[in-house]
Amino acid sequence: MATRGFFGKRPTEIEAGRLPPGQYLTEDFPVLSAGPTPRVDLDKWSFTLKDGVRPVAKWTWDEFQKLPHVKLTRDIHCVTKWSKFNTAWSGVMIDDILAEAGIEAPTGFTLAHSFDGYTTNVPTADLVGGKAMIATAYDGQPITADHGGPARLLVPHLYFWKSAKWINALQFTARDEAGFWELRGYHMYGDPWREQRFTGD
Repeated sequence: MATRGFFGKRPTEIEAGRLPPGQYLTEDFPVLSAGPTPRVDLDKWSFTLKDGVRPVAKWTWDEFQKLPHVKLTRDIHCVTKWSKFNTAWSGVMIDDILAEAGIEAPTGFTLAHSFDGYTTNVPTADLVGGKAMIATAYDGQPITADHGGPARLLVPHLYFWKSAKWINALQFTARDEAGFWELRGYHMYGDPWREQRFTGD
């Protein structure tokens, strides 16, 4: 279960400009999950785009590896108040996934689904325009299971619970539907710079 946070090192003046309010800087990569870590067999892995309940495109692991992969280095911020700078990821941009599927995003709302049943909502505008990817590698290595491997959503400009681990689908929805943590009192959007941790923040 997530908690309000730990304590970390004091940032330098330069680092402080990159650190959202209420956050502390860590060099570790804490592991926090809503439940047990699933072990996903790559032979059974798939990723699906859905418009409502209707699948519009689906990839196996091997098919997904043939999509254009890019590298991103970004700062990430957890709702439990740790931040980690310069995290290095590689994977497939959401823009490229939509292009491969031959569609434009049909709605302004998206619900990310994971193999363990976890869900989280992200506005579609926060996934496109080079803002988000389905990441398959971290720091040059396949993402480990405890950090969401074999693939996780990466939306680095929002609190990290929005970057769903073990992702298997993005579902475009007609309205903004709350996911797992949002139903339990977390903020529907989750902007670290506005400290949108909980409902009402």
